[in-house]
Amino acid sequence: MDEKMLLHYIPYFKGFLVILALAYFGYIFKNRGKFKSAQTVALSAIMAGVVTVATIIIRVPIPASSGYLNFGDTMVMLTAILFGPLIGAFAGGVGSALADLIGYPAWAPFTLIVKGLEGFIVGYIASKGDDYTTTLMATIAGGIILVAGYVIVAFVMGGYGAAIAELYNDTLQAVTGIVIGGGLGYTIKKRYPDIVSLIQS
Repeated sequence: MDEKMLLHYIPYFKGFLVILALAYFGYIFKNRGKFKSAQTVALSAIMAGVVTVATIIIRVPIPASSGYLNFGDTMVMLTAILFGPLIGAFAGGVGSALADLIGYPAWAPFTLIVKGLEGFIVGYIASKGDDYTTTLMATIAGGIILVAGYVIVAFVMGGYGAAIAELYNDTLQAVTGIVIGGGLGYTIKKRYPDIVSLIQS
């Protein structure tokens, strides 16, 4: 798969991202009985912005895979643990894709899927319990999705060399997310167990 070819489709992807965000916010307002719509929309937008900023503040380039090491996954996992699968998926997918559009636009469509799925899975598993084991399992599952997703994309786009480089660097990124994002998420939820009430009716 050629990155130059993918770049031709990025303008369409930007439009798709806008439509996706509008559909997401529409879903929230349609389910006002389940969510505190204003708070949920605000937190979704804020956390997507936080993920974007956390992704682009520190970038350690990975020449072999055209990627970079960042702390975005730390914020994706933290967001998902605190606010559940819905906001986790939106902040992870859209926030990370926006960051890629700034620096590595060809990767943005893949990032939307991989990071969105990561945020959803972490949030879904973490919502099943407040104990440390559940939080750890949630972040490990998210880390596996992160690493597997990007290794597959790197292999398709750049072959074995790119996949190996991606495996090493994304494993470090996943571990950082598990330790910092998971640790902070667990601590905050323990001290402020009612944080979920910010979005649930």
